[in-house]
Amino acid sequence: MATNAGVLGQETMFRHRDVKEKHKREHSADHGSQEAVVADELLAVLGYKSELSRSRSTWQVSFMSFVLASVPYGLALTLYYPLIGGGPVAIIWGYLLVGLIMTCVAISLGEITSVFPTAGGVYYQTFMVSPPWCRTVNAWICGWAYTMGVISITLSVNFGTAQFFVACINIFTDAEGNPIWAAETYQVFLLFLAITFLCNAVSSLANRWLPMLDTFAIFWTFAGLMAIIICALAIAKGGRNSAEYVFTDFETNSGWVPGWSFFIGLLHGAYVTSATGMIISMCEEVQQPATQVPKAMVMTVIMNIICGLIFLITMVFVLPPIADVAAQASPVPYILSIAIGNQGGAFVLTIPILVLGLLCGTSCTTATSRTIWSFARDGAMPGSRWWKKVNLKLDVPFNAMMLSMVIQCLLGLIYFGSTAAFNAFSGVGVVFLTIAYTIPIAISLFTGRKTLKQGHYDFGMFGIFCNIVSICWAFLVTPLYCMPSYLPTTATTMNYASVVFVAGVAVSAIYYVVWGRKNYKGPPVSEEEVIAHRVSIVGA
Repeated sequence: MATNAGVLGQETMFRHRDVKEKHKREHSADHGSQEAVVADELLAVLGYKSELSRSRSTWQVSFMSFVLASVPYGLALTLYYPLIGGGPVAIIWGYLLVGLIMTCVAISLGEITSVFPTAGGVYYQTFMVSPPWCRTVNAWICGWAYTMGVISITLSVNFGTAQFFVACINIFTDAEGNPIWAAETYQVFLLFLAITFLCNAVSSLANRWLPMLDTFAIFWTFAGLMAIIICALAIAKGGRNSAEYVFTDFETNSGWVPGWSFFIGLLHGAYVTSATGMIISMCEEVQQPATQVPKAMVMTVIMNIICGLIFLITMVFVLPPIADVAAQASPVPYILSIAIGNQGGAFVLTIPILVLGLLCGTSCTTATSRTIWSFARDGAMPGSRWWKKVNLKLDVPFNAMMLSMVIQCLLGLIYFGSTAAFNAFSGVGVVFLTIAYTIPIAISLFTGRKTLKQGHYDFGMFGIFCNIVSICWAFLVTPLYCMPSYLPTTATTMNYASVVFVAGVAVSAIYYVVWGRKNYKGPPVSEEEVIAHRVSIVGA
């Protein structure tokens, strides 16, 4: 296995180049079908047979990548962090800073994905870029981090939608000014379950229509964003802040020292952009994954920066006193209610955000199922023989999707013990995904970026700069997202992301010692098959 794996990277790169040359030589009336054939041939060389339909174009995969972040939904969920972390400066400039950093991460992942475009994503890439002596353990660590990250992020999206829905309903108040729905813990949990079931139902039963749903989400996002911007700024019942306040005011309400408090505010942007690399899991459903997916990652990060800044600048212009906003269960519904001055009108403006929450949950569910499925087909999970199956009728890895749903529902029970459960879900998701993204980037950098030479994208020194920024970001985010967002904290408001993180690491480590150390071999690659396919292509 070590010998086979040792030559795999070089042979795969040659094979990738040969497939591209063959693609240039061939002419077919059915261009889309031919692209899918070439992609399937490349996938076979990388060790897998094609089991899912390649139904997504460049624009469609870009749209799905955009929906995974779902600006302004993600920003609305986590606006609390920069509000208490640094006020307007943390909200606007902090988000821009994180956006630029995540652009570097997207470029770094895009370079590697252009060489190894499989649904295994960063897990598979880690195996390929690692030296033979540590391939399997590196891939195991990255694969488990990636899998636990996508599950946690999907959980946080669905749970956040449930809490945001309650906050939107509570825009309406009674005669005494109290919210009309003082939702009990079990009611929020049941709402979370309903949202989770809905997202899984849509993702599994309507898979063939998901690209159209993602396309709809783009137009819905811009229409909703325009409605919020125009109405909030034009009406502004609570008044408008000055440009000086919007772009230069810095005030902390987190209890931390100012410098660290600003970093707390960065969690806002980190959460929204954490799904950047999840689109790689859709590589085996894209017609030209080696080029389309890297383009989609970078393009959508830039789109998210622009849309996010427009939304945030609008919110800060009509921002009420921060102390009042921070006291609310969810900042955005309160900000809109003050700006519009009418409860019904403010609620209507939250509907686009609520719909985006459901669409985001559906896209995250879809990407998560592919991640689990791809990891399981290499035998890296308990019960892999069940999770690696594809439902041919639905054209989705249905078993893997159900496993993810069950795990999310069980983890959701944490809410009964801590009202800050969302912090734990979002925090551990961001930490795991950041670690998973960074592992192949770091290994590729420290081994001289040799595998990129035969890929579609190698940005040279600029790529190295992006790699370094990505690695530094991981060292900051990992401890940052495990900290409580404000001080003092209590047992019920504590951020339990570190607890969930340690539990996930423990499960992965124990399973590796008990089973993986002797049985796990990594992706099913074969030197003989790579050489045979390369010869047949060259001779064609």
